[in-house]
Amino acid sequence: MRPVPADPDAYRDWLAEGNATQARKRVGADVLIRDPTGRVLLVKPTYKPGWDLPGGMVEANEPPHEAALRELREELGLDVVLRELLVVDWVPPHGPWDDQIALIFDGGVVDDTRASSIRPHDEELSAVEFASSSEAQSMVRERMARRLDAAFKALVTGRVLYLHDGRPTF
Repeated sequence: MRPVPADPDAYRDWLAEGNATQARKRVGADVLIRDPTGRVLLVKPTYKPGWDLPGGMVEANEPPHEAALRELREELGLDVVLRELLVVDWVPPHGPWDDQIALIFDGGVVDDTRASSIRPHDEELSAVEFASSSEAQSMVRERMARRLDAAFKALVTGRVLYLHDGRPTF
């Protein structure tokens, strides 16, 4: 039986009980950063194979855009202004992981001087590289390649794309 809001303690307990049964999603927040020629910034993590977009996992109760900015500062010593959200991707359970929401934000274009000075600032990364869009898509995992393709389309259309495991749903 649902308590009435007039009994604040019972109502709060009822809401907490409902909250405890709802989905808890892992959220990843990556950033698409380009140089003046349109090449994409990729990072090489030390804890998994291959290349990836800069960014990382959102901590509990942290807004995703703030997590993206935090990860850029921690791992690359880089501060950017996020322009907009480009991609929302629901990733189904895989391996030991539950499902996840993966986001890509537009980090804009950095000038040549800034681009050439970007270096790993954290033991989680071993290298950084700017790559053309086609090179980048061949350097990242298949799921990320699909997500990256969608991010480029979102830049052109000005419309956020919603994906299911890297594939458009609408």
